[in-house]
Amino acid sequence: MAISNVKEVFDKVPQAFNADAAKGLDAVFQFDITGEGGGNWNVAVKGGSVQVQEGKAGSPTVTLTMAGDTWLGMVNKQINGIQAFMSGKLKVSGDMLLAQRIPDLFRF
Repeated sequence: MAISNVKEVFDKVPQAFNADAAKGLDAVFQFDITGEGGGNWNVAVKGGSVQVQEGKAGSPTVTLTMAGDTWLGMVNKQINGIQAFMSGKLKVSGDMLLAQRIPDLFRF
């Protein structure tokens, strides 16, 4: 069943987290979701665990900015992240290689 709201995605991050893919990783992902139902969330991955908080992180490793419908499309596997980036629907600042690991780290 497709996820239909942005907050629900972040509520489900702990269940979608793939600890095996996160071994040795110490990073903070900042998600700035624009438009209706959007908001700011940060996801900290450290020591094989994950913590999700609403709001902006002080020093994120990578920041992803996109509209809510783009984020939902990516989570529901209707939009490819690289295509979203290349078309300007997804903006990434910071560690771009880390951003590419998101599908492995979080399996929705």
